[in-house]
Amino acid sequence: MVEYIFRRLLYGGIVLFIMVIFIFVVMRAIPGDVVMLQLADASNVSEAQIAALKTELGLDKSIVSQFMDWLKGIFQGDFGKSLWSNRSVTEMIAARLPVTLELTFLSSIIAIFIGIPIGVISAVKHNTWTDHLLRIVSIGGISIPNFWIGLVLLLLLSLVFNWIPPLGYQSFTANPIVNMQQMLLPAFCLAITLCASIVRMTRSSVLEIMHADFIRTVRSKGVKESIVVYKHSLRNSLISVITIIGLQIGTLLGGAVVIESIFSLPGLGNLIFEAVNSRDYPNCSSFRSYLRCNVFTCEFACRYYLWLD
Repeated sequence: MVEYIFRRLLYGGIVLFIMVIFIFVVMRAIPGDVVMLQLADASNVSEAQIAALKTELGLDKSIVSQFMDWLKGIFQGDFGKSLWSNRSVTEMIAARLPVTLELTFLSSIIAIFIGIPIGVISAVKHNTWTDHLLRIVSIGGISIPNFWIGLVLLLLLSLVFNWIPPLGYQSFTANPIVNMQQMLLPAFCLAITLCASIVRMTRSSVLEIMHADFIRTVRSKGVKESIVVYKHSLRNSLISVITIIGLQIGTLLGGAVVIESIFSLPGLGNLIFEAVNSRDYPNCSSFRSYLRCNVFTCEFACRYYLWLD
């Protein structure tokens, strides 16, 4: 077990380091920089002023020096400061994190409570028109981008029902009703892909278990079919379902970038979107590192759970 944990941590650290380098370089390869964006509306700006601002922001150094300075700060727990607001990146992430966590939590709950029952129904109705229909819907849920579904739902609700989510984000503690009105629609859009994956995994796992020898033994004892399905088959199938849910948590965090921008939610996804547009390099690199850490943590936890089982 110790060797397995060490190997996973080593691989995860290598992947994380490569991702950090890649994102650090790519962000600086995008045309334009933060200095030119800040001075875009100014007139009669001299080259000396541009050079002075670059020196103040530390952008006059080579990309290797910038990366080493940023990496040194990471090991000291300092993600740097925003090039626009001069606020600490750690502070900005902490302020936006609750919104993204709430969105991810609601998406997971919606996906679980919809996906598992549908997957069981599809398995019980194996090779019937119900099964075929649910499989088509699940494939569509995986294939269709969630941001497209979000845009379509916003258009339908606004044009047909003359309703849009309330503007101006309010936390759950401040106003639970308004918060749910703002969060449920984006959470549903974000949950569609995970829900479709849960449906397919639940269906295949339940079908596999239902053909096992111990299920035949249970049926031979005259146990009700509902107990066979939900108590024996589903319970033994949840290991695979829990694994796919854990692995998809990182995907939910990544998908929140676009969803939060569409629904104007002040979460981490919206923060990274704003940072990319404004070339705010510390925010971009720090958030992506944070995201990769979450993906690795979820994957490691699920694999370790399976190893214990």
